[in-house]
Amino acid sequence: MLPIEVSQLRKNYGDLKAVDGISFTVKEGEVFGLLGPNGAGKTTTIEIMEGLRERDGGDVKVLGLDPWKKGYELHKKIGVIPQEFTFFEKTTPREAIIYYADLFNIKVDPDQILKDVLLEESTKTYFDELSGGQKRKTGLALSLVNSPELLFLDEPTTGLDPNARRAIWEVIRNLKAKGKTIILTTHYLDEAQQLSDRVAIMDHGHIVAMGTTSEIIQKHGSGERLTIQGTQKLADYIKTNTELQVDYDKTRGEIVIPLQKKIDALAGLAAAEQSGLEWGQIQTRQDSLDDVFVKLVSEPAGEQGEMAVEQKPKKKGLF
Repeated sequence: MLPIEVSQLRKNYGDLKAVDGISFTVKEGEVFGLLGPNGAGKTTTIEIMEGLRERDGGDVKVLGLDPWKKGYELHKKIGVIPQEFTFFEKTTPREAIIYYADLFNIKVDPDQILKDVLLEESTKTYFDELSGGQKRKTGLALSLVNSPELLFLDEPTTGLDPNARRAIWEVIRNLKAKGKTIILTTHYLDEAQQLSDRVAIMDHGHIVAMGTTSEIIQKHGSGERLTIQGTQKLADYIKTNTELQVDYDKTRGEIVIPLQKKIDALAGLAAAEQSGLEWGQIQTRQDSLDDVFVKLVSEPAGEQGEMAVEQKPKKKGLF
């Protein structure tokens, strides 16, 4: 049994097709990134999987359960960190864990959970005195109280400084190493590339690309290329005196040579040197996930999609 199985999932808000027949699966123990611009349908998809919204069509199984019909049973098996996580101001992380354990009616070792999320140094600090990164770690700690099989992490590092972001990355990697299955939504494409085993990119309710980041970059990217700062005249010389494909970017003042094989770079540089013309900085480039993302997605749907979502009721509470 796969932790998540989604088939032809659909959700409409009036005329807006927020989720339009998407299908994907998530394997046990992997980090699966769900990416897309605002209004792409990510939040709706996540909330359906969490059992907070009812779908209009398709099939969804989370840990073998229908999340809408078996929500109470499912919520005992999953951990959820909402994007805007907050807690009682005058409660310490350790007290928060004990409180959550009481809600689940289970016994836990709060100190071990704090250690798992790298928060031992702040165990007795009030929530309103924690840094942004420490507050996110507190949310991670609470999501682990019930020893979940599956974690939903919604924008876990939004607004954090680079050091705090990397600390959260370390926690997520440690959780993966312990066999946790993780659904990650993020607007940071470098974060998705660093953490995710596979990603799905959504746009206007559809999945437009899915696979490992390297697979997506290879399929949709421009490939590796050599760039040379120079003139149009130099570009014409290289094109005439080699069998290379040569393009010229007037805006950047760069000669762009797609590399079918590594030796093509040497051929391009040799021709540039033989030309007797001036040329400057050289660089080899390959598209990142961020580059491919920009190519694949259209303009964000904007606030209309988000407002339509908020107008529809969803289940209250997680218990």
